[in-house]
Formats: sequence, C-alpha cells, structure tokens
Amino acid sequence: MKRPSSSHWANNFTQEECDIINKAFSIVEKNTSIDDHCSIISEILDHINADAETIAAAVLVTSRLYSDLPRSLIESNFDNGIIALTSESFSLIQEEAEWYAELVDDGKKPIAGAHHMMLLSMMKDTRTVFILLGLQMLKMRKLVHWEESQKQKAAIETQLIFAPLANRLGIGQLKWELEDYAFRFLHPDQYKKIAQALEEKRIDRERYMAEIVSVLQAKLSEAGIEADVYGRPKHIFSIWSKMQKKQLKFDELFDVRAVRIIAKDLGTCYSVLSIVHEMWQFLPGEYDDYIASPKANNYQSLHTAVLGPQDRTIEIQIRTKDMHSHAELGVAAHWRYKEGGKRDKGLETHLESVRDLLSDESPLSPSETISPKIYVLSPKGNVVALPRDATPLDFAYTVHSEVGNRCRGAMVNGKMVPLTTKLNSGETIEIITANNATPSRDWLIPHLGYIKSNRARAKVKHWFKREFRNEHIHAGKNALAKEMHESLNNSGLNHLAQLFNVNNIDDLYAAIGRGELGVHQVLNSYKKAQNIEREEAEEIEYKRPAQTKTQQRDIIIEGIDELMSQLARCCKPVPGDEIVGFITKGRGVTIHRTDCQNIDHLKSQYGERLIPVSWGDQRTGKYDVDIEVIAMDRSGLLRDVTSVISSVDVNVSGANTYSDRKTHQAKMRLTIEISEPEQLEKVLSRLMSLKDVLDVARIK
Repeated sequence: MKRPSSSHWANNFTQEECDIINKAFSIVEKNTSIDDHCSIISEILDHINADAETIAAAVLVTSRLYSDLPRSLIESNFDNGIIALTSESFSLIQEEAEWYAELVDDGKKPIAGAHHMMLLSMMKDTRTVFILLGLQMLKMRKLVHWEESQKQKAAIETQLIFAPLANRLGIGQLKWELEDYAFRFLHPDQYKKIAQALEEKRIDRERYMAEIVSVLQAKLSEAGIEADVYGRPKHIFSIWSKMQKKQLKFDELFDVRAVRIIAKDLGTCYSVLSIVHEMWQFLPGEYDDYIASPKANNYQSLHTAVLGPQDRTIEIQIRTKDMHSHAELGVAAHWRYKEGGKRDKGLETHLESVRDLLSDESPLSPSETISPKIYVLSPKGNVVALPRDATPLDFAYTVHSEVGNRCRGAMVNGKMVPLTTKLNSGETIEIITANNATPSRDWLIPHLGYIKSNRARAKVKHWFKREFRNEHIHAGKNALAKEMHESLNNSGLNHLAQLFNVNNIDDLYAAIGRGELGVHQVLNSYKKAQNIEREEAEEIEYKRPAQTKTQQRDIIIEGIDELMSQLARCCKPVPGDEIVGFITKGRGVTIHRTDCQNIDHLKSQYGERLIPVSWGDQRTGKYDVDIEVIAMDRSGLLRDVTSVISSVDVNVSGANTYSDRKTHQAKMRLTIEISEPEQLEKVLSRLMSLKDVLDVARIK
C-alpha cells in the first residue's frame, strides 16, 4: 500500500496530528493486505479539509470494511475519540448498505431527504457524514472492477442518496464526481457519447477559451480590478441534465464553454459583472444572483451567459475566494484550523450546523425548533419521521389511521415490545394488527406513555368521537331540551346548527353531548341572533326612488341615493363577498353577505326590503373578519397564531380562546382587521401550515 508522504501531511497538520494519521496507516500496513483503498480515502478527505482524527478514522474504517482489520487493534492503539468515530462510521455504513440493498430488492426507491435525516439523527459525531461520503466516493472509483449488477445498485445508491447528500452539504468537489460516476454506470452509452463530443471539440474549445480568458483578464486589469480568470471544468452529468431539461443538442449548449472569475470582494463581483455585460451581449433569462439570494446549501455566486466572439455563448460565474471555497467544500470549507495544534473552539458548533443543513424542514414557529425528531424504518425500508420519545402507536398512526386503530402489538428489530416502548432512530418497526382490535381509552392518558405525538392523540379521539356518535347525540338532545323554555321547529333547529357552523342539528347535539359546546353557550348565542333578527325586521315606511347609483365609494346601493349604509355585525362582509342590502328603521341599509343566516330568515318575511348592492371601486378603511382556529392545545399556541397574523400586517382586534382538557384541543375565535381580501387568504393559509393547527376557517 502506497500511503501519502509524511511531508504531504506536514504541510497541513501539526506534528502531533501527523503522528495520528501515520499511526493509522502503520497499523493497517502491519495487519492487513489491503491495497491503495486507504490512501485514496485519506486523499479524498484531505481535499475537503478533514481534520487529522477524521482522516485516521476513515483509514481504519476502510481497512475494517475491505480487509477485516480487528476492532481490538483500534481500541488498544487509539484514544476514545477515534475509537468512537471509527465504530460509529463502520456501523452506519453497514446499516445503510443493508437498508439500501433490501429497498432495491423490493423494487423501491429511497427518498433522499428522509434518508439524509435518518442517517444524521443516528450520528453522535457529525464528522461521520464526511467519512460516509468519502467511502462512497472510494466505492465508485473502484466500481469498474465489480460485477454489472453491483455496479447498477451502487450507481443508483449514489444518484439517489450520496450525490444529493454532498449537494445538500454544498461540497461541489464530491457532488460533481459522484454524479458523473453514477451517470457513467447507469447510462454508459450517453456518457460515452458526450465524452467523445467533448474530446472532439477539445482543441478548438481550449483555443477559444484561452482567447476569452486573455481578453477578460486584460479588460479587468485595464479597469484596475484584480481577479483570477480561468476556464471552468466541465461535468458530463450536468451537460446531459441541461440537454434533457432544455431539449438541446450538444452543439446548442453553452455551459461547455464556461469561465469562472474569482474577485477579491463582494463589491468587485458586481463591478466585474458590469464589465462583462459591457463587453458582450448577455442572454435574458440566463442571469442568476445567488449572492443576494443564496441556494439552500448557502452556495453564492453570480451566474450569467453572454454571446461572445463568433456568436458563441459563454457561461460566466463570478464569486469571491471565500464563496468559491464554500462552493467546492461546503460546510467543510472552514473545517481545518491550526492554532498551535489545537482545534478551533468554534469547530464543534460549526459541525453541528450540518444537521440544520441536512434538514428538509423549515421551522414554522419558534416551538418547532425545540421539537427534535427521530427517523425509523418500516418493514419495507421506508423512512418515517417521528417526534423524539415516540412509541410504536405513534408510528402506527403515522403510517395510517386504520393501522393505529387495529394495533394489537409491535415488533422492534424483530422482537416483541410493549406499546409504550420509546423508539430510537434507525430501528425497524412492525405493527401487528387484528380486524377486531379497537383503540383503548388508556392510550389517551398522558402519564401511561402510550402516545407522544399530538396527531396520533387526535386520531384516537376522532375514533371515539365517531364510534359513540349516537350516544353523544342522545345526551346532547336531552341536555338542550331540559334548558330550553320553548320548542323549536325544524327551521329554528337548523338555524341553531348554522350559528355554530355545523352541518346539521345532529352534529350540534353530538358536540353538546361530547362537552365541546355548553348548553348555555348555545342558548345565549341563539337569543343574541334572535335579537339582531328582530332589530333588522322592524317596520318602516319608505318610497323607492328611480334606479340610481351613489357616487363611487365602498358600497354602491342600487335604487336608493344618499342613504346611509353599514356593514352587518352578524356576518361582517368584506370586499369580494357577494352582498345584499336590507333596509332598516333609522339606520339606513345594512349590508349582509348573501349566505348570511339572518338574511335566510328575513327573506321569506321581508323579501321586499332586500335591495341590490355591490362593492365600489374605493377602499376607505378596515374590515372586521371573524375566524376560528382549531388546534391541539400547547404552550405558546396563541403567541404563534398572533405572530403569524402580524407577519401579514394584519391586526388582531379581539380574541376568545377555549381549551378542552378532555380532547386536548383549543378553539380560538379571533377578530382581525383587513384592508383587502388577499390578506384574509394569506392569514388562513399561513395559519393552516402552523404546527398543531387542525383547521382554520372564516366564521359565517
């Protein structure tokens, strides 16, 4: 085995660090017959700025994987840090390989983002992810000697898991190489075709690019700008991807002629861009400012395409040295520090940021950031995200409501476990079901520990709610009948149901029977609605003048001129709603929504008082809107709800909240002030995406 020279390590590490790496190589050389695998993995990690411990651990892991280096030799020769890093990396690469092999055998495709998070959630030392990437790169470089079936599996694994993982970390060096290797083995004919086309045009392209670089360098020097200009490497997979995406032939591509300019600072980048656009005509639609708007992995650069000499298109990237370092190395760009041989104090914090970079979830509220997850596997190898300390029942209800409802037991990694067992990342969970099984009320008792997630708890409650509906209807009907001093006909009962935004009177009875609505709450609301109805229906005398319209304003009243109007308190219409006017005594015209419950009742008795109205072109003020939010109750819920509303520049003018201890649900009735309908849509949409919110609706 040919290891890198001692002088090579001395250029990058202290003597103490060099000794750690050389010790790893010496142990491998004395105890195995491995070839150049260890040298390759050390060079890969060295190129992405890995520290000495990571390189040493990678050498030892590689030797264990390819030549069965005894674990005892590692434990007797290295400190606990390297032992732990080696052990964790070895275990994870084996678990990943087994998981992927089962998935491919079943004809499934892994979901890259979910798999990233499952791997990462199992890591105690985030440097392990770089060792895994290095080992996959090593595998792909050696793949040419493998059997065809193994090549295909490894290439798909690289394409779906490891190349996206490198991209998520922003490590361009590894991403491009992994993608090219995967493409080479998955599509060998297309790979060769593009490679041959690049080679055939190579001399002409290199001559042309040399002239472009020379002209650019001279022009920048003339402007007093210091910058490095050079041709950018071409990656076959990216060329093929662009050909597919834009339906172009090879000769029509312009990113095979590419220039990169490294400027000294941020301001200079934009100065260079201005000079480039003055020299050549830029192509509309091909300019991207990733400095002002970085990519998800914090990649920053200016991208433009211009029509150069001989009418050939050229792609140009402009960035600073730090931006370029990050583009090539991502989170590893600032990994290796030398302060008298000691690791930089901020390195651990920096490495922990890897977890945030790999997360596909964007926190929606402050409470989200303190809700860590675990990632477990189904028997078919699918990754399932669960809250930390989740149980098999949480898993069952995440898979499907009926799986949870019919759960009789659970197996973790092939062994039967209690339903209260706390799950860990990487475990395989299998739920045992029975057709006659039903949820137990014990599952809803928090201190018994059956359920952790709010969603699972809500699904159990929903089952009981549905199962005992008839009993709840009977109880609610009796409770309401005892308190009412008058009997209601069908119209009155339906009106009562509409007041509480339920489908029918049985739903209202059921809500009362479950304790979600109080009898006195229902009766008080009904009396209030009756008072408003009587007030609206008071007799008046009036004459209809000729059909005219008022001047442009908020409301246009057809048929009556110069008459005061006001928005109804019961339905609170806003611009965009279909509206109708009702002539009242002494208060002019009250404007209702056409679907207002009171209008439905007034229409049959006072239909002649309804008059056509419409919204004017002007908006002169704010409009009150009542909305209802139903959510799983938790600390900070009201704060998060009001924060979301404020983010749309909407004011909350009133709020009433009710928490049900039995169902662990909170109901909020909020009055908000909007100036245009679009604000209401934004508020409802953003609230619906908030954690633990089950439903959001405007109150009719």
